[in-house]
Amino acid sequence: MSMPAMPVWLDEQGRTVACTEKIKVMQENMQELFQMAQDAFEDGLLMGCAEAQLRAYLQALAAGVENPYRS
Repeated sequence: MSMPAMPVWLDEQGRTVACTEKIKVMQENMQELFQMAQDAFEDGLLMGCAEAQLRAYLQALAAGVENPYRS
């Protein structure tokens, strides 16, 4: 599977994030994150880890990300 298409980024009020530089940073961050996850996934497979467990753990990692800016 390849990296999913980038969404239109929205703010908390549902408005489109239109700043070109912000969108560029988000794209670069997501591409880097995808590549790191892909590399870790492939390493796990080569080491004999179960594919389903690797996928579940990557999903748990994403679910565990915390918002430090929530007031």
